[in-house]
Amino acid sequence: MSRVAASFRATLQAVFADSAARTVMIGAVLLYSFFYPAAYRHQVASDLPLAVVDADRSATSRALVRHVDALRAVRVATQPRDLAQARAQLEAGQVDGIVLIPARLERDILRGGSGQLVLLGNGAYLGRASAILGGLAEGIGAFGRDQAVRQAGFMGPPLAAPLELVQRPLYNTREGYGSSVVPGVAELIVHQTLLLGIGVLLGTRRAQSGQRLQVAAPALLGMAAAFTLVAVAGLLYYAGFNAWVQDYPRGGNVPGLLLAVLLFALASVAFGLFVGSFFRTRERAFQYVTGVSIPLFFLSNLSWPAVASPAALVALAKLLPTTAGINAIVRTQQMGARVPEVGGELLNLLLLALLYAALAAWRLRVRPSRHRPG
Repeated sequence: MSRVAASFRATLQAVFADSAARTVMIGAVLLYSFFYPAAYRHQVASDLPLAVVDADRSATSRALVRHVDALRAVRVATQPRDLAQARAQLEAGQVDGIVLIPARLERDILRGGSGQLVLLGNGAYLGRASAILGGLAEGIGAFGRDQAVRQAGFMGPPLAAPLELVQRPLYNTREGYGSSVVPGVAELIVHQTLLLGIGVLLGTRRAQSGQRLQVAAPALLGMAAAFTLVAVAGLLYYAGFNAWVQDYPRGGNVPGLLLAVLLFALASVAFGLFVGSFFRTRERAFQYVTGVSIPLFFLSNLSWPAVASPAALVALAKLLPTTAGINAIVRTQQMGARVPEVGGELLNLLLLALLYAALAAWRLRVRPSRHRPG
């Protein structure tokens, strides 16, 4: 036990002594917690520039332009004379969307018909286009209800709609990008910075020794315990303090969250020790993390549903701690999922922790002296 404790202390000292390991495992976690959510501080896209082509030039069309300009999501930046000029502005990046008000809009409304509008968004930026089209649809719908009252003065009162859709967000109550993206990315940040730190330390030791690393079982256990402590601290920092500061959904099922955090940390450390055992230099860790960060997030199926993914990728994703870890933590933290409801993810993390711990022990075990280093 003393050898385990000594290795535990030595590993923590190595983390703080190595500037690169200290920066990625501690500094990067703190910096990301403030700088990454800053891009989503407004939660939803707002004040996006819009071009309005008013071919009707009536009192109704001018009222519609004023109504659109008052929406939070958009602002009327230009009013070009025709659709060709508006399209040129869209292609030049001057505006993010176009509203075409056709001629005879007011006449059609006053005669009891329905006015037709054309809404166009820039498909190169799906998030901005979605915000524009969604905001315009809601705003124009409200304008249409006002016009229905005006129309009733000429045609009689309209029939009441048989159904009314009332939308109430259940978990992402602010319906923002930050609340949906940042909590999931936070776990990936901790996982990747942990792998960076482990890879830097193992790669440095291997570069100095010039041969394959060999670590005794007690020393390996102490090393794993130290890395697990760092991982748990980072995960709890994001799930607790940072979620409170950024005002993200939190505190759904705290006991379940703690269990998910522990299992995710164990699986991530075991995975990091196994992968890091292949790094011959410390720079390999940065190359690895740079290449796999984005694929890991998409394979977690947090932003892309598993049912729409190829079966082979879904199966591959289950071999990665980030897939089960991100989903388990987000569901327990934000949605209040009970342990049985995330039992599959928790079991997946436990099996991965055992699998990669065995592989790491196999890679780093002490070999007989006659064995040629690999």
